[in-house]
Amino acid sequence: METESEAAGGRAADERALLALSVDYAAAADARDGEGFAALFTEDGALVVPRPPSELRPVIVRSGHDALVEVAEFLGRYYRTFHLVSSPRFELDGNEATGEIPCVAHHVSAPADSGSDSPAGTDTVWFIRYHDRYRRTGSGWRIVRRELHLRWVEEHPVALLGPPPNLPG
Repeated sequence: METESEAAGGRAADERALLALSVDYAAAADARDGEGFAALFTEDGALVVPRPPSELRPVIVRSGHDALVEVAEFLGRYYRTFHLVSSPRFELDGNEATGEIPCVAHHVSAPADSGSDSPAGTDTVWFIRYHDRYRRTGSGWRIVRRELHLRWVEEHPVALLGPPPNLPG
């Protein structure tokens, strides 16, 4: 019989693993690592995203390995991205879980013509809440469905841009 302390330790380990899954998602997106990104989902996993500016609710479904690989590749249209996840909340139920993950996602575009008086680029910032369903698999926790709820968008000029990121491809 499992003690309360053992149950709490298992729950804490599961929560750490689920947080690591979201951190790995952010890292794979920023690195544009399509294979690594898709591997974070179950085989039938889905990412549901908005269609801004007309629709901020999640309406576009990207499901299955190939479609998920393309999501990371799509981010290549930006000079650089930076996803920061924080303050997750998880509900565990055996080998299933749900979560709500706040995220601030920066999408930096370099200007086409960078004159001396123009900004170095534009940072389009998305304020996101991911609503997730997870499943424990033989390879650990994986995302079954992630819905990207876009709360609001801001744009800011970028003062300086470092060298282009060293990305695969």
